[in-house]
Amino acid sequence: RPPPSCAPAPAPTMDGGSSTDTPAAAPAGPLRPVPVGAAAPFPTTSPPPARTTSLGELGGPTGVSTQRAPSAGRAPPTANISNNPGADMSFGGMTDEEIEHLREGGEVFDSLFSTRRPKDVAAGISSGLKSIARGAVAGAVSLVAMPIAGAKDGVGGFFSGLCSGVVSAVALPATGIAVGAYQVARGIGNSADAISASKEGKTWDEDKREWVFYLLDDERQEIEREEAEAGANSASALGTEGGDERKVKDREYYDLLSVSTGATASQIKKAYYKEARKCHPDKCIGDPDAANKFQALGAAYHTLSNEQLRAAYDKNGKPDANGAGGLLDDQIDPKIFFAVMFGSHLVEPYIGELWIASTADTILKDIGAANCDESFDPTTADIGAQMHAKSSKETREAAKRKQRKREVCCATALRERIRPYVEEGLDIDLFAKSCNEEAVKIGQGAFGGVFLTAMGFTMRLEAEEYIGFRKAPFVSVEGHWARVQKSANVSRQNLALAGAGLKAARLGQQAMKDVEAVKRNKARPAPVGEEGRDPASPPVANEEDQKIEREQAAVAAERLEESLPVILELAWAFNVKDIDKTLKGVCRKLFADASAGMDERLARAQAVRVLGIEFVREGEAASAAESDSISAASIKTRAEVAVMTTLAKAQGQELSDEDTENMIKQAKEAAAMRAATKAAEAL
Repeated sequence: RPPPSCAPAPAPTMDGGSSTDTPAAAPAGPLRPVPVGAAAPFPTTSPPPARTTSLGELGGPTGVSTQRAPSAGRAPPTANISNNPGADMSFGGMTDEEIEHLREGGEVFDSLFSTRRPKDVAAGISSGLKSIARGAVAGAVSLVAMPIAGAKDGVGGFFSGLCSGVVSAVALPATGIAVGAYQVARGIGNSADAISASKEGKTWDEDKREWVFYLLDDERQEIEREEAEAGANSASALGTEGGDERKVKDREYYDLLSVSTGATASQIKKAYYKEARKCHPDKCIGDPDAANKFQALGAAYHTLSNEQLRAAYDKNGKPDANGAGGLLDDQIDPKIFFAVMFGSHLVEPYIGELWIASTADTILKDIGAANCDESFDPTTADIGAQMHAKSSKETREAAKRKQRKREVCCATALRERIRPYVEEGLDIDLFAKSCNEEAVKIGQGAFGGVFLTAMGFTMRLEAEEYIGFRKAPFVSVEGHWARVQKSANVSRQNLALAGAGLKAARLGQQAMKDVEAVKRNKARPAPVGEEGRDPASPPVANEEDQKIEREQAAVAAERLEESLPVILELAWAFNVKDIDKTLKGVCRKLFADASAGMDERLARAQAVRVLGIEFVREGEAASAAESDSISAASIKTRAEVAVMTTLAKAQGQELSDEDTENMIKQAKEAAAMRAATKAAEAL
């Protein structure tokens, strides 16, 4: 019987037909030998053109491209997948179910062993050790768990599980060793590419697992575009993109601010500050209703300036009296409060907005939005679970975007700070002198020593690591020593955070006990035999009970005030860890910026190292003089001034950072005078 034709069948098209460019099949017939040197009767397929990948896609400069062509002598890859719904989806004779099981098995394998592409030999060794360790642990767990699980089916199940456990105990570690060896080999093979890419000024992308060109200005512009798109989407969702009137359930807040229901966020902010100055109680002394007008104005701005609260107000109208909180909660801005509390305005160009302030602001907004949500039930005990289910994913994504923007802004500010040395040729001694002068100024502020020490230490280590490995890749003693110091610093930060957390938890429990004791005394039963009292009515406290309550409340307040230093210690543990993490990202972006040549990047690192050294030197000197800043009285004073500052700014008043520090200074002096007077009266 003659064999079938070797010519391919017509290729199916998108509409189910066949391509006219494909040669028709030849009639069946016997095969003829092909003379040597003659063209083969089989249709040939020319290799596809080289794939041109713009470095702009990889984070590099536009106008430059790399070409990836298939290897010589190798046919281009093909897939047995057709656009025709009725086409055979099998792969290698496997059914769809088998392919799905294979895919799931691959996911489990990747989650158990470290199989991602290592960037160099060091990463390959690290990945290999992880795979070996995971294989050994998984084998040991299987040896114990499988017989226990099989014992549920009886003796036979126990021995069956034991056999499976023994097999797993041997196979999994062996697989881990094989994968580990493979990862080490991959790391060795990728080391040449790593050295070459590093010399070219590329940086390793952890997400893409490849070497790319990174441009700081491009990322900043990308963030600006994303924010503009997000703002446009929010305005579109609220129907405020055009500023036209929209149909809402209640427009009282809009009328208070004298804006349309379609006003944008910037228009609402400008209108609030304008109206706040008109009806401020200090400027309207003769108007008895000025205070009430001002409070209503603050409530209106608080609602309309928050996207979630505004959407709920437009839909449902004004919240009831038990809604999103009182006037104090409405007008407290956590960002302003913590900026005053920690005095971070002088170091904001280097570290941006503190994580603790940003997190508090996000939590308050989520609570306010949840309170305005009809489906939110505040009477249930699991309020946190409701909020987590509603906005945990969005909150994480928003926090990630905010941290990215924070690092880019700080990297841009740091680049401008070191520009005189890097680009303008300023002498190193003069640059160090300017850094020292700036450090002295920061050290004079609140907690300046702590800020300087935390920032300077991270800056110096990041710069030394970069300089070391730039001069001697892989074998730099200076670079490896900087990495060791960084690891030790992270361990110290974790221990400090854990210790401060335990202290705060113990003191918090004690304060809670005091408060509960006060509540128990309030519920003291009335004397037996008291006539005329309804048994269901609450007990009536006599004068002695009220006196006891006042005394115990004073004790609870005193205990809480005594715990303020521990609470501040916990807050600073979070701050130091946050500063370290942020500055690491800032320095990496600054040193990896491909818009600068390799020599300029090295100069950037040297300038950052000088800045870090000066910060640490002055920070250690300033920390010795900050013992008064951690006293309970000082913390209480700063907190009171921080609340007053946030309220004043919410009411339209403009206070500079110098005004705030002067208020704190005056409050401390007044507190000292009161303490001296009290001591004199006691004598």
